[in-house]
Amino acid sequence: MRTLVTRLRHRPRAVAVLAAFSAVGLLLAAFVSAPPSSAADSGCRVDYTVNQWSGGYTAAIKVTNLGPALTSWRLTWTYGGDQKVTSAWNATVSQSGAAVTATDAGWNGSLATGGSADFGVQGTYQSSNPTPTDFAVDGVSCGGTTPTDPGTPTSPPPTTPPSGGDCGGAVLCSGFEDQTGPTPSGAWQFAAPDCQGTGTVTVDTSVAHSGGRSMRVDGKGGYCNHAFLATTADLSSVGPLYLRMWVRHTTALPAGHVAFVSMPDSSQGGKALRVGGQNGALQWNREIDDATLPAQSPAGVAQSMPLPTGSWQCLRFMIDTSNGDLDTWLGDQQVPGLHADGVPTADIDQQWLSRTTAPRPTGLRLGWESYGGGDDTLWFDDVAVGSSPIGC
Repeated sequence: MRTLVTRLRHRPRAVAVLAAFSAVGLLLAAFVSAPPSSAADSGCRVDYTVNQWSGGYTAAIKVTNLGPALTSWRLTWTYGGDQKVTSAWNATVSQSGAAVTATDAGWNGSLATGGSADFGVQGTYQSSNPTPTDFAVDGVSCGGTTPTDPGTPTSPPPTTPPSGGDCGGAVLCSGFEDQTGPTPSGAWQFAAPDCQGTGTVTVDTSVAHSGGRSMRVDGKGGYCNHAFLATTADLSSVGPLYLRMWVRHTTALPAGHVAFVSMPDSSQGGKALRVGGQNGALQWNREIDDATLPAQSPAGVAQSMPLPTGSWQCLRFMIDTSNGDLDTWLGDQQVPGLHADGVPTADIDQQWLSRTTAPRPTGLRLGWESYGGGDDTLWFDDVAVGSSPIGC
């Protein structure tokens, strides 16, 4: 290099030619070999944490926006093994071949700079389950990806049971196959929390989601017709509390208030935290102040959804017993109007956030209560409660 510099000092014309050539070369390079833009430049990071066992896995995924604010997001990745996504929560996830696309659930689409969204997937694999490395947000490659080694395979966690069989570490797991007579017995008992009428609960051997038994509730309209199936299990130490159940019912949810899940809640002095319906759509209700989630305005009800009739439906929910957050899924679809995260959302949680004490359910009752007209016949099966997400 020293020799070249010396030679060029005596050849100014060569210097001019070389400089011009270099400028052209740099210009060509700008057009030909400029690297594609990276989401690391616009700013994002993905944390992908795997829990796997033989033939299956869950992945907790956190996407963090390190760039300008986003109003929505779409995360893509490609599996390097034979993984198949079977369910998801807090995002809409689809798969085509090895390519996976996750889009925000609406309520978690806006990400300020430094903001993040968490969601998860559950899936299966046959031969291998390598961690993806090609995450992209809105089509732009994402830098700063942090994969977590799945480690030694373990037994399936309680997110995996498709039926009332092995629920791993779930506190409560029942497909009602241990019921031997026509009336509930053992770990399940008939209950009428406030007053009893003509509603009934029976063991049904002709209709079941899996196995050969389910619980049938013939619910009657009118407040004093409470008919519930109550577990004897103590749920007071389960937190956060995740529930998965399969429910089948006959009559569409009415305009009036009804409930088919009732949980005694120590934060309400034993009054009930309820899941049911009103104005034809699913809702949460708090007995102590009659608050609903969502608010029962037309815009609020539109953020919920009906409970389909005539078929088995997988209903799941989460109660964070430390901060009061709630999430609800019908199948693998998160219900936006049945979500509370402490951040006020118009037409959804203004009533719900009026009380700041986190729920603390101590038990579980499945059945029917109506605050007006409205009969319904329901079946419940494959019920599980634990402190980790439980899949359908």
